Amino acid sequence: MKNIQFKNGDQMPIFGLGTWKSETGKVYSAVKEALRAGYRHIDCAPIYGNEVEVGQALADSFKEGIVSREQVWITSKLWNNAHAPEDVQPALEKTLADLQIDYLNLFLIHWPVALKKEVVFPSSSSDLLSLTERPIAKTWPAMEQLVEKGLCKHIGVSNFSIAKLKTLIETAKQPPEMNQIELHPYLQQAAMLKYCAANNIHLTAYAPLGSADRPARLKTKNEPILLEDPVIIKIAKEHNATPAQILISWAIHRETVVIPKSITPERIKQNLEATKIVLSAANMTEIEKLERNNRYVSGNFWTMEGSPYSMASLWDE
Repeated sequence: MKNIQFKNGDQMPIFGLGTWKSETGKVYSAVKEALRAGYRHIDCAPIYGNEVEVGQALADSFKEGIVSREQVWITSKLWNNAHAPEDVQPALEKTLADLQIDYLNLFLIHWPVALKKEVVFPSSSSDLLSLTERPIAKTWPAMEQLVEKGLCKHIGVSNFSIAKLKTLIETAKQPPEMNQIELHPYLQQAAMLKYCAANNIHLTAYAPLGSADRPARLKTKNEPILLEDPVIIKIAKEHNATPAQILISWAIHRETVVIPKSITPERIKQNLEATKIVLSAANMTEIEKLERNNRYVSGNFWTMEGSPYSMASLWDE
């Protein structure tokens, strides 16, 4: 398994299991199956609503000797209603309790969006706080303290634009080491890739297969289906692989961490096999031409009428 390396020498598997959209009742067996198959990286978040079950799968896997805690990279995230500095550590401690572990390898601010403490997901603009009212610059020092206390090894962000990364770096004592963003051939984010490489920030690709199984409320009419792209299908046939395997391999070839979700044993194994596929320079060039600047997770659920957030201010585009 290929790894990426952090400044302190820690190694993060470039490939992992995503758990967004993995249903309770099914995610337990998915995590255990993945660890048995050879996965050594699990990506979680409290908003996914399944960390308790993921934690039980981890605990049982450790107990059964399938893998040890030290062998597994575990990432989770700070939800938007816990950005107040005094709420950051309790949020992480809840995640640690749910996952039945003593520390995280990586803890990320999930969105550059703030909610009132009692709100899990906004039903109106009054549930939201602007970044002026709840600035990331005040949240970040509380994240840094988590590393100092040994509650997590590394800290980073998710869904941050280049502009927001630049602003955060200006005041951070410990700069973010990861940005987890939507990345796939229809949203290649070349400028972000270049910026992060120049600033020692790693990238994790979520929705790497196009997230066709996400909730209907997050979909748009006639959106392109990445797994059905003719170029991806052609390259898959060339390598005797599935389209999903080509998309995973493409992400790895770009030196980005990739976390496809699956709860199906066969697909869990197929996704892992994708780490062995070697794409040619010609393959990479063909895929590069597929760029559409198409977001499957647009973030428009933060931009209802009266919201302090707009699509323009969210992505700084």
